[in-house]
Amino acid sequence: MSFSRHRIRVAAFQALFALATTPDAEKSELYQEVLPLKEGESAPAFLSELVEGVLAHQAELDALIEAHLAAGWSLARLARPNLVILRLATFELRYNSTVPAAVVINEALQLAKDFSDEPSRKFINGVLGSLEKEMPQD
Repeated sequence: MSFSRHRIRVAAFQALFALATTPDAEKSELYQEVLPLKEGESAPAFLSELVEGVLAHQAELDALIEAHLAAGWSLARLARPNLVILRLATFELRYNSTVPAAVVINEALQLAKDFSDEPSRKFINGVLGSLEKEMPQD
């Protein structure tokens, strides 16, 4: 079965959100829960690329995000869905040069629309807009 990149990003968000609560969860089982995979079907490479990438670079991603938060804000103050969305988008901005920044930000805003609220959506847009301005341009 073929999944859209948007659907895979939703699944990556759901898997990362679950892993934030239960870090030792089995990823293959999580992928099965977040995508309707058929028996014997493996998760799309893009899903594991996103999840593994965010996990492998989490400290760096968090530092990048924190550097773009307003004064008085810290990662600890962010709602978990917003932090996961920011990590996912920051990973793509930083490490996936094949996807235009505008697409990454739009996808993050769609995730915020689906899993958070309007003030959070505006907040995420501000952080990612600020972060995108300092990303190296090809």
